Amino acid sequence: MMTRLAVAIAVSFLSVGLIRAADPPAKDKDTGLPDLVGALKATPGCLGVETAKTQSGKAVIFAWFEDKKALLKWYHSDVHRQLMTQFFGGGDPKRKPLADVPDDGGPVMAIASITLKQAPTKENPLPFSQISIELYRPLGGGLSIGGKFAPEKLKVPMPAETKSK
Repeated sequence: MMTRLAVAIAVSFLSVGLIRAADPPAKDKDTGLPDLVGALKATPGCLGVETAKTQSGKAVIFAWFEDKKALLKWYHSDVHRQLMTQFFGGGDPKRKPLADVPDDGGPVMAIASITLKQAPTKENPLPFSQISIELYRPLGGGLSIGGKFAPEKLKVPMPAETKSK
């Protein structure tokens, strides 16, 4: 049987269509969870949100923020704090969020991913085999034809060689 945390995570990802209703466990829809993607999109400075399910079975949410300040608005938002408190006890109060992210005003992409498992085992009692939130900064020099994966609002820095010409 899945724990309340796993049900909550599954319901969050179910709400954005990343886990089919037939996938375990999506029964408990009365978890009181907010609309995670809607809340992300409503955060000032959030440039866009995409969801996906990978070939390996990870459910993924991509969220782009105009800068660290905007990402901190999400981190300190009522919705994010509610989820952290409800499932992780609120986190470590001594930890400084985003301490490794530069304050230079550049854009940041957050990727949240989870891989649920059918049932906990003695070796690993957690209801998921993988869960992470990772942060990335865009690099100039890529290629796009007819559009790009990132939201149009995202301004990617120009490569250094282009700036000097």
